[in-house]
Amino acid sequence: MKRLLLLFVCCFCALNAYAHKPSDSYLILGVEGNTITGQWDIALRDLDFAIGLDANGDGAITWGEVRAKHSDIAAYAMSRLQLSAEGKTCPARVTEHLVDDHTDGAYAVLRFKAECPAIVGTLQARYALFFDIDPQHKGLLRLQYQGSSSTGIFSPDKATQQFSLNKPSNLGQFLDYGREGVWHIWVGFDHILFLLALLLPAVVFDQQKKWQAISAFKPAFWAVLKIVTAFTVAHSITLSLATLGIISLPSRWVESTIAVSVVIAALNNVFPLFRERRWVMAFVFGLIHGFGFASVLTDLGLPQSALILALVGFNLGVEAGQLAIVAVFLPIAFSLRHTWLYRRIILLCGSLVIAALAMIWLIERAFDLKVLTF
Repeated sequence: MKRLLLLFVCCFCALNAYAHKPSDSYLILGVEGNTITGQWDIALRDLDFAIGLDANGDGAITWGEVRAKHSDIAAYAMSRLQLSAEGKTCPARVTEHLVDDHTDGAYAVLRFKAECPAIVGTLQARYALFFDIDPQHKGLLRLQYQGSSSTGIFSPDKATQQFSLNKPSNLGQFLDYGREGVWHIWVGFDHILFLLALLLPAVVFDQQKKWQAISAFKPAFWAVLKIVTAFTVAHSITLSLATLGIISLPSRWVESTIAVSVVIAALNNVFPLFRERRWVMAFVFGLIHGFGFASVLTDLGLPQSALILALVGFNLGVEAGQLAIVAVFLPIAFSLRHTWLYRRIILLCGSLVIAALAMIWLIERAFDLKVLTF
């Protein structure tokens, strides 16, 4: 029992570190002749962690504190971005500093210009922002040339990329955003825990306020299918509406409600309210989770032609990542359903741990606080 409790505490601590939206920056490059103009949006919270912006340590980053660090921000960021054309470096310099609000908070905006030795035909970019301190960070690129746009996603394993200024490959962009969708669901622990909290009772049934193991695999499969389908349909609707700019909700409200959904889904396993109607909960709260998924594509500001492609690829990636989780979970849960370990520890104690963790996320997100730091 002590070992199990220690395991839960370790999971609790590890997951708390990823309570918020994964770290992304947004890089826009425009090419004309031998000149590259750029805009780079970088989250102030990430810059504060890397170089320290909050001079007085009061937990609030002011415009004055950002302005005092303009030269440090520019030096830190531009040393981690290298642009080249035809194998020759294009020196870049920052021309303007701004601050802008994204769906998940304030961002420093660096506008810069790079001059290449010759007309750009093929652009090489090396991106290394935050990779040394946050291996989950992603750089989301929009490249514009002669009225067309292409996209790219930088990660530690794809830090250096090459872009032809010919018509961009639709398949390449589709696959890039598909991979981003898979990654987003795998590192979005609030989404994963919401889904798992709904799936945990799929291999048992409530009899006189006690969980009993089901006798066959088929009922568990259909229960899981209904939950996953409801969640998929719901978040696909709102992901599309938010990404296309039809509906926009405040990030803090969305993220706080997602935390509430995890609390309710987990406590439902201890104090059953929805019982066999967990798919209803999956659909209702799935609508909110869709807005959370949309933040990456919304903040990138893709043009309409690229937006549809990115939306479809990203959504299918989310579904693939979700199905991979279910494919691992269901056989293991079914094989353990008769055991005391599953019914008492994994289902009941696990649900309480999930609920407690989500309550911390809720406090952090609703009041913009950091309750625990690990």
